[in-house]
Amino acid sequence: MPRGYSRERTSVQNLHYHFVWCPKYRKPVLTDEVANRLKTLIVEKADELNLEVLRLTIEPDHIHLFITGNPKLSPNKIIQQVKGHTSRTLRDEFDFGLPSLWTRSYFVSSAGEVSSQTIGEYIEAQTGQ
Repeated sequence: MPRGYSRERTSVQNLHYHFVWCPKYRKPVLTDEVANRLKTLIVEKADELNLEVLRLTIEPDHIHLFITGNPKLSPNKIIQQVKGHTSRTLRDEFDFGLPSLWTRSYFVSSAGEVSSQTIGEYIEAQTGQ
């Protein structure tokens, strides 16, 4: 089986998703302790869903998440699980002064093996490194 592909009992796949989402009102609250805790929570939820975080960049006012996919989970279900889990936990631990932590919207695009490197480079460039 080619490198990068995962195998289920009845399928072989190579799914990657690039998600971007923002705090409510694009308020720059994702800094320091909040950003560190958010990273931990995203990785924990990905592990629970049997997904792998390939790249993650947390900016003060938005997040880029590049993650492996699972054919049993739609992109909508993945982001719903990640945003729901992180919002509940962060709102219990920090006071943001917002009616909800995340906006209802998000961006998602799928990526094949050819464009994975391009997306990874784009996400890394967001931090100015």
